[in-house]
Amino acid sequence: MTAHFLSRPFVRWLKRTGFTACCLSGLAAGCKSAPTPTASDFKLTAITIGLRTNADHYVDVAPNDTVVLTFSETVAVGSIAKNITLKQAGAPIPITVNHDANPVLRIPLTGLQAYTHYELIIDAGLKSEAGATIFTGKVFPITTGIDLSDKFERIDDDALLELVQRQTFRYFWDFGHPTSGMARERTSTSNTVTTGGTGFGVMAMLVAAERRFVARADALSRIRKIVSFLDEKCTSYHGAFAHWLHGETGATLAFSPNDNGGDLVETAFLMQGLLAARQYFDGAGADETALRNDITRLWENVEWDWYRKNGENVLYWHWSADKGWAMNHRITGWNECLIVYVLAASSPTHAIPKAVYDEGWARRGAMANGKPYYGYTLPLGSEYGGPLFFTHYSFLGLDPRRLSDAYANYWEQNTRHTLINYRYCVENPKGHAGYGADCWGLTASDIPNGYTASSPSNDVGVIAPTAALSSMPYAPEEALRALRFFYYKLGDKLWSEYGFFDAMKLSAGWFADQHIAIDQGPIIVMIENYRTQLLWNLFMADPDVQAGLTALGFTVRE
Repeated sequence: MTAHFLSRPFVRWLKRTGFTACCLSGLAAGCKSAPTPTASDFKLTAITIGLRTNADHYVDVAPNDTVVLTFSETVAVGSIAKNITLKQAGAPIPITVNHDANPVLRIPLTGLQAYTHYELIIDAGLKSEAGATIFTGKVFPITTGIDLSDKFERIDDDALLELVQRQTFRYFWDFGHPTSGMARERTSTSNTVTTGGTGFGVMAMLVAAERRFVARADALSRIRKIVSFLDEKCTSYHGAFAHWLHGETGATLAFSPNDNGGDLVETAFLMQGLLAARQYFDGAGADETALRNDITRLWENVEWDWYRKNGENVLYWHWSADKGWAMNHRITGWNECLIVYVLAASSPTHAIPKAVYDEGWARRGAMANGKPYYGYTLPLGSEYGGPLFFTHYSFLGLDPRRLSDAYANYWEQNTRHTLINYRYCVENPKGHAGYGADCWGLTASDIPNGYTASSPSNDVGVIAPTAALSSMPYAPEEALRALRFFYYKLGDKLWSEYGFFDAMKLSAGWFADQHIAIDQGPIIVMIENYRTQLLWNLFMADPDVQAGLTALGFTVRE
């Protein structure tokens, strides 16, 4: 037997199984026995990421997790950099491979985006220290999720609710405008204060006084400051205030070119808060008596009937001295504006008749829905119910547990709307990363490069904490689950000195850097209504409100 009789495939097999050159020579010379072949076993024996080992596809990987590679032999360090790589859409991602425990290599993941697909590649050029090439290369798909480690120490749910209320309250207290005491529109504004957001902030101050976040006398003083500023500095338009005011001067700030006058909806949100304060500060002392009198004067000055636009059976949202009715925006249901009609009917000086409610707001029943969504029949409103603030703004004071009229039972309306919104996020028909039972809630909020009223019908992948947290009375188990997720799992990005930032889009790794008054206020107030019903009890006890509800045909259960 000579060398030229050996076929090339046979020679390749001999080399691959470990035969040396002298073995080949011995075979070629016709030797009767040759050294026993020793096959190389250099291979990857295990890959572990998180709690999963040797998976075909690693999903929901924390962006800061560690990849652990275990090889059968010590890896040649010089071959690592070219042959162990991480790529995203074909582009290499810088990694550091720790080989201190060779043949176990560790790759700490850093700088990865959430909900993004990557590939970890073990190339066939990787070698062992003995010089053997790895048996085969392989590609491991990795899809990131988020870092699910707790960012804060666990506390019981009641303590967590208290913490959220206390810290969110600071937006209205520490960040309230120093001159007027009113609520700034958002954390990026200096002198722009908001009328409706201030009404929410007043209600938050009542919670703070009751829970002793601040002294009762201090809360009284701040609210008197706000009321005096509105009374003495601010222009009103037939008793209604503008959406935005200058926090130092009280001057009207135009919300849009034609919206530079009275805003009846924002004024209703303000009055809802002031009437609750009138009930809360019920002492006989001079300061509390003076506050009640001042609030009554502002309340009775609002000409709700003027906003019928020459006696029509509907209320209009805007009027200004120089633009008149140019906005031409009727207030019709179903949305966040029920409180406007309730207060308009409750006014002791400028009340509207029931026909305005029936024809204008309810549109003679045309605001009804009656369709099922995810097993819940929705009494009122648009498809899937619209954004969740519809269930919050009017019901900071109005107690939906006790309220029904010819058009709806309002507890059913609000709980079903909330659960439809929740179920939509759990079902996640658009496949937005991060949606689920722990992370839900679509409402008006900041979005990347803008602002929108998110809902199942306008879903851009943005979750706003206020949506779930302000729904605490309606779906407490679901809301508490979201709260735990927002705080413990996302708190390093979502939690701040004023509570939760406004919104997030996990698929883009985007977190808002702003707080907005009309989103912060309902968190505090609705959590309190869940815990003690404080604001519901105060507002519903107001004699004027009781008269207005009766006039509109509401049934108020005890």
